[in-house]
Amino acid sequence: MVHALNHDAAAGNTRYGELLVLPRNPIEMDEAVKRAKSIVTRRAALASAASLVPLPGLDIAVDIAAVMRLIPAINREFGLTPNQIEKLSPGRQLLVYKATVAIGGMLIGKLVTKEIAIEVLKTVGVRMTTKQVSKYVPVVGQALSVSLGFAAMKYVGHQHIKDCRRVVEFTIAGGKL
Repeated sequence: MVHALNHDAAAGNTRYGELLVLPRNPIEMDEAVKRAKSIVTRRAALASAASLVPLPGLDIAVDIAAVMRLIPAINREFGLTPNQIEKLSPGRQLLVYKATVAIGGMLIGKLVTKEIAIEVLKTVGVRMTTKQVSKYVPVVGQALSVSLGFAAMKYVGHQHIKDCRRVVEFTIAGGKL
């Protein structure tokens, strides 16, 4: 898949650094998944590092901010931000929205607010609670807190990647799977 940074915008496929098309074939899909997983790993590592700072609530605030940036970044890799979807043909837009409803991808094509980020983090609530408690146990607790935060963020990101992939596959198949 081509990004504006690597592509002449005059060709019409990209504009302002965003994709104007969904992945069109398995190779482009695999590239989008690979880029998205790289983003997830990087953001999960940065967010989990906040667990090392023993300030109450800091890691939760960082996790919320991380989810608010992570989900749109993943959407962008698949051509599924609100702005990208708006640029699709009306028929493709309809397929994207049908697929999103059918799959239950509540974060696809949406602006991610603080409230939505909190709901997403609730899906990994047990890990997050354990992370909060364990960070106050010297050394071992902090290590556990970092690894739980990393795993929780990776889980959220990878689940969203799966949802995006399924929406694009449904759309490519013209609404048939």
